[in-house]
Amino acid sequence: MIIPKRFNEFLAKDKTKEELDEHYKNIELEKGDFPAMVIAAIVTFLPVLVIAMVFVYGLAWLLFTA
Repeated sequence: MIIPKRFNEFLAKDKTKEELDEHYKNIELEKGDFPAMVIAAIVTFLPVLVIAMVFVYGLAWLLFTA
């Protein structure tokens, strides 16, 4: 994909590891950020864990009910 030169100023510039470390070190969380991150992690990973548990339970059921 060819990007016109006039759009180059809007693209993110490559940063060094030191610049990224400094940026993330200076980030301050707001009051409700931590509970929001916990809820987002639960919503993201709980379905995956449930599917894995159902798969393991189903496999055990198949093996031990023969």
